[in-house]
Amino acid sequence: MPELPLVDIYTDGSCEPNPGPGGWAALLRFGEREKTLTGRAADTTNNRMELTAAVEALRALKQPCRVRLHTDSEYLRRGITEWLPGWRKRDWKRKGGVLANLDLWQALDAALGEHKIEWKWVKGHAGHKHNERVDKLAWQAMKGG
Repeated sequence: MPELPLVDIYTDGSCEPNPGPGGWAALLRFGEREKTLTGRAADTTNNRMELTAAVEALRALKQPCRVRLHTDSEYLRRGITEWLPGWRKRDWKRKGGVLANLDLWQALDAALGEHKIEWKWVKGHAGHKHNERVDKLAWQAMKGG
């Protein structure tokens, strides 16, 4: 079986005030090629924008891939690596009640598909070139640019 292509994905979400208008961005890098995706919402939260960026980035992949998904969102990283299996077992409920952003968590779960994903946390606003780039793109999307 041939090795899956490797794609690096960088995601970020912005919202100001929170809640309020928001934007998201994703950068997909495959070798020397890259693609950026952005979007905005009029009334949202920073967590919804972080999740949306990851969902849209994974949906943009046209075939199964090995993915290194870089995020500065602990909510996204911990949700997918620690909490998701329990939510599935409990029929998408938290021990404490309603699961926030259920629609996006389910969309992300579906978008995982046949990809082999390594979730990587990066410190935000710490000079990481690609993270800074998606941060700027998400901010611009939020502002309508």
